[in-house]
Amino acid sequence: MDLHNLKPAEGAVHKEGKRVGRGEGTGKGGTATRGHKGAKSRSGYSKKIGFEGGQMPLQRRVPKFGFTNINRKEYKGINLGKLQELVDNGVVKKEVTLDTLVENGLAHKNDLVKILGNGELKAGLKVSVHKFSASAKAAIEKAGGEAISL
Repeated sequence: MDLHNLKPAEGAVHKEGKRVGRGEGTGKGGTATRGHKGAKSRSGYSKKIGFEGGQMPLQRRVPKFGFTNINRKEYKGINLGKLQELVDNGVVKKEVTLDTLVENGLAHKNDLVKILGNGELKAGLKVSVHKFSASAKAAIEKAGGEAISL
């Protein structure tokens, strides 16, 4: 190995492209590959998000209607039938809490939970969640249980 046959490792050196805007003699002077006039030829140009070349953008073409309440509370609904399933599978004995529902994958830890009246509940359960529908509350109390709102 001599000095004359040393060369950098494969892929270590990247050949840069031709420098633009460095005089007419370079072949890329003048407009510096930007073309003539227009927004894209100017310095400081940046395309706005959703810009469609001056055509009315989709965001403004689509009709808008309705109202979104920013204070809306979204509840995760769980039917009485699901609670009865937990009892039948031996997961729950007497008490159903938010933690019980999270452990069994029926709700996430930050969910607001509402018990709904679909299905049949035979076991007398003490259920404590955020909300109950009127029919669910009646069915729980009819079965000898207790409905506690958090």
